Amino acid sequence: MRRTKEEAEKTRGAILVAAEHLFLENGVAHTSLEQIARAAGVTRGAVYWHFQNKAHLFNEMLSQVRLPQEQMIERLCGCNGQDPMMSLRDLCLEAIVNLARDEQRQRIFTILLHRCEFTEELREAEERHYAFVDQFIQLCEGLFDRPACRSRLRPGITPLRASRAVHGLLVGMLSDWTRDAKLFDPLQDAEPMVDALFQGLVKDWA
Repeated sequence: MRRTKEEAEKTRGAILVAAEHLFLENGVAHTSLEQIARAAGVTRGAVYWHFQNKAHLFNEMLSQVRLPQEQMIERLCGCNGQDPMMSLRDLCLEAIVNLARDEQRQRIFTILLHRCEFTEELREAEERHYAFVDQFIQLCEGLFDRPACRSRLRPGITPLRASRAVHGLLVGMLSDWTRDAKLFDPLQDAEPMVDALFQGLVKDWA
């Protein structure tokens, strides 16, 4: 039984790896489950055993590099005694730096940002993706809306505007770097770029 479970996990992993490379090469819309099965060395039935459809496979691929909502809430709640806004800053910085250090993350984010057309076939995946985006923005807005944080925002900067600015910078940097890695060096430039944003949002940012 253990061997069967291990083999199933190995097959699932092979399918995900094959999907990554084919999505990156051909684009998501132009890659079929049949092509993924052949590249993974499995039958199409094996693909359907592990994934309901292409949308499910695509979403599971994204889940490999996403921080689950529960972990994001834990990181941003300030339970470790750290300034919650500093926790958010560190989370953004980690997302950018980890991208530079992890080739799988690079492939998956490149697919999401540059190689994916949300066709009708991927409607479910599109809805899940934008739900994740909305959750992140809502978490950020809730953090900035705390009395201790709201009072530190610069005049005219509302919690919603601050949360949108953070999301915009993060997505912009991820999109630009995966499009052209020569635009900036994440390991050298990410920290001052992220700090510049927070300096523009927070009055007493050091």
